[in-house]
Amino acid sequence: MIKAVNVGAGFPGVSTATLSGEGEILFLSGHCPTDSNGDVVEGDFEAQVRAVFENLKATLAEAGVGFEAVAKLTTYVANFEPSMLPVFKKVRNSYVNEACPPASALVTVPMLYDPAVLIEIDGFAVVPRQPK
Repeated sequence: MIKAVNVGAGFPGVSTATLSGEGEILFLSGHCPTDSNGDVVEGDFEAQVRAVFENLKATLAEAGVGFEAVAKLTTYVANFEPSMLPVFKKVRNSYVNEACPPASALVTVPMLYDPAVLIEIDGFAVVPRQPK
């Protein structure tokens, strides 16, 4: 059984996340730096990273968990430059448990779905089973 978990404006035809089984694995769709209206957040790379993590936080909360439940994150960065990594880590570390961070990968890409979008993050979290 798959259950959709949706927060905010999102994108038509795409769930923000899906919860599999009886509440064990939460698959997080690619989260982008968008506001509650679905518009791309203005600002620099750090502002976009923070917006993505805030959107992930909202999706996790809707599923009843926080970043402590995140097992894996895959980050896609458009036009990556080495100077972006410390900025990314600073913001990321303010959300995840630094003592037990999620498994992660950073993938550089030439462009994401919109030229204004610099970062997108997907992943999965482990959610406690719901009592029957």
